[in-house]
Amino acid sequence: MFQSIVDAVEHYAHSVPDKPCVIDEKGEYSYGDIWKQVKRIASYYQSKELKKGNCIAVECTQDSRFLICDLACQLTGMIFVPIEHRAVQERCSEILHSVDARLLICETDYETTVRKRKIGDLFESAPQEIASCDVQERSPNDVAEILYTTGTTGKPKGIVITNRNNVSVAENIMFGTEMKKENVELIPLPLSHSHGLRTCYANFINGSTVVLVEGVMRIKDVFDLMERYKVTALDLSPSAAKVLLKLSKGKLKDYREQIDFVEIGTAMLGEELKNELCDTLEKSRLYNFYGSTEAGRACILDFNKERGMAGCIGRPTRHAKFVVTDQDRNMISSSKENMGLLAIAGDMTMKEYWKDEKTTEQVMSDGLLYTNDLGYIDVDGKVYVLGRVDDVINYKGIKIAPEEIEVCALRHKDILDCACVPVPDKMCGQVPKLFVVARDRENFDTKKYVEFLTAVLDSNRVPKKIEVVDAIPRTMNGKIQRKKLMEK
Repeated sequence: MFQSIVDAVEHYAHSVPDKPCVIDEKGEYSYGDIWKQVKRIASYYQSKELKKGNCIAVECTQDSRFLICDLACQLTGMIFVPIEHRAVQERCSEILHSVDARLLICETDYETTVRKRKIGDLFESAPQEIASCDVQERSPNDVAEILYTTGTTGKPKGIVITNRNNVSVAENIMFGTEMKKENVELIPLPLSHSHGLRTCYANFINGSTVVLVEGVMRIKDVFDLMERYKVTALDLSPSAAKVLLKLSKGKLKDYREQIDFVEIGTAMLGEELKNELCDTLEKSRLYNFYGSTEAGRACILDFNKERGMAGCIGRPTRHAKFVVTDQDRNMISSSKENMGLLAIAGDMTMKEYWKDEKTTEQVMSDGLLYTNDLGYIDVDGKVYVLGRVDDVINYKGIKIAPEEIEVCALRHKDILDCACVPVPDKMCGQVPKLFVVARDRENFDTKKYVEFLTAVLDSNRVPKKIEVVDAIPRTMNGKIQRKKLMEK
């Protein structure tokens, strides 16, 4: 349909210029408004002798300005490099050095030798009259952005994304959710990470509206925005969904007629949370997306429609294809009894890791992106994931997903958070070890807790070791950093 995301914004700026495009806490901006600002900032880039292929780093401000800076990069063929809001100096410096950034647009006062411009000053001082902009011919194969992962372990990687990748992911979302033209989607997830950013792209491709807010903790602001702009969709992470349900104290249920769909991604979605969302928004389509920054929104499940399917991540989205391989990457005919590693093909898969040919070759070959997720595809084409192969517990040859144990472990009233990991055992190969955050650590009774677990879990799934900790290590997106726990 479109060759890039900015092509879509330009199209709607001419066809429906007054339609709301981006709404943030500062105001409402139509497609026409956004397009004028994109051309202003693009003109500024070129006035500083920046050229196609140069990298521009932008600190996330969770508002229209951040998206305008992004789209201006796409318009001029420059490469957009998002940085988390208030990222630490070391991480910012590392990214700037890695991509040889020619400009840093930021709110935080970073120390750097790279040319720097405060985002507020940029939008105040850029010429109001649109200067002529040398628009570069855009190709689907042009690099649009480099997204740095937070990573569960190890050094963050720069994931190179092309225009084709962006459009394909956007279409995976748009067609997967059956997004309507009048969609108004609330996005509280940080736009410096792929999930929230790509949801914006899907709405731009669709010609609909995004409402930006910084998280869901300010629950009154969230509901004010939902009411004022008649929000019809929510984009959440599992952790954001938990907070929203808790803080809303049942109020979210009042919007069950208004909310057309909810999409959830970034981390595994537990069965208990699925059930709570289904009970709250029983008339809405509730989607769990499977994917990664490297292969965005590759699989989708409407868990409100297809209930009670633990481990199922649904069917491949519009541009995705799944296969299952053995450890040597030979394709296999998989089943619940014969699991393998999932591999993904499609136009949404990344181009490469930035300046890292070795790591790229380790995960990509013959058009496939290989994952470490253990799973299978059933006879109906539904894809199932047990977990990451390193996280799955191999107890006497029985493969156990840590999430199976965590869901039950959290049912106890004295447990605030938990994480399960495999640990070596001479007799069994591996056994589950459970880390818990207790409501009252000093008075927590481990023996009684084990009795509780024994009553709700199969005997082979009862943790053989339990350790009480102050907090479970997680990434910014809420993913458990299991390897950190395995090192304990």
